[in-house]
Amino acid sequence: MLNIFILQCINIYYNIYRKKRVRAYCNIEVKLSIGNVGQLAVDLLVSSTGADRVGYLDDPNLLPCVGNDAYGPLPCGEIALPLERVLYESSSTATTLAQQRSPVAKVLHFFYLYNIADLAASSGKKHVIVLSSLDFQRPQHNLNMSRGPQVYYLSNAEASERDDHCERLGFGRLDEYDSEERCWKYLSSVFEENCKEELTFHSEDELEDIDYYPSLPFAALFSAFKARGLKVTCLLCYCSEGDNIPDAFFLAEAASKLTSLSPDKFHGGGKWQIPYSWKSMYGASPDMSMF
Repeated sequence: MLNIFILQCINIYYNIYRKKRVRAYCNIEVKLSIGNVGQLAVDLLVSSTGADRVGYLDDPNLLPCVGNDAYGPLPCGEIALPLERVLYESSSTATTLAQQRSPVAKVLHFFYLYNIADLAASSGKKHVIVLSSLDFQRPQHNLNMSRGPQVYYLSNAEASERDDHCERLGFGRLDEYDSEERCWKYLSSVFEENCKEELTFHSEDELEDIDYYPSLPFAALFSAFKARGLKVTCLLCYCSEGDNIPDAFFLAEAASKLTSLSPDKFHGGGKWQIPYSWKSMYGASPDMSMF
């Protein structure tokens, strides 16, 4: 059975409390981005697969906060830490889902990324999937909207930087990725222990349009997992700020296809289950009577 890990980042100085051993080989990772589409998609996957909470990941580089459980209407006797990193595991799909709502402390991002990459590698993960979104208004990408919304991917599965499986599913390669471009090379030099080049990052005044994509969180996450020898796939979609629930369904469906997750394995009998948090004041649709 495929072992998949869908998660977010963590650092070397982590403390972990587990209810039971995390055995899934595939990890799905959400990365903060425009519209928080990746975060919403993981919420949808956790709710629909009926995944159990199996651990809390604590890291000194995260800013802590407490709040309500995003997946249940009533307190379960345990406080929820929505700004920490929480692991959920679906035994029926051999998938670990990592949800994080917490910002990382300023200037400590790379330390945090080191930790989460080390955690994934040391726990035996074989494939990491990162869910994120891109700004629809970026000018350098000529979007072809004739086929409707499209999922783009970034993968290290093959030396050609293409992924046959992703392309058979109809996903398009993110053409803006160029491993030889200066900022992508800088990210590689940060995370690769045996890198012989000593590169420096450019100041904001020196950044160009081509530096936009490697400056996004998913790019550093991709480089960190890649440096640990893990297979990593980023699934990305373009969107704008606003009601991003349709984008969340779109990205969650893409992750399900990539992992061969059949809807009949869902907790709700083949249907997507709306997370409880979406029904609250920050997740529900506006009252149309106002208009």
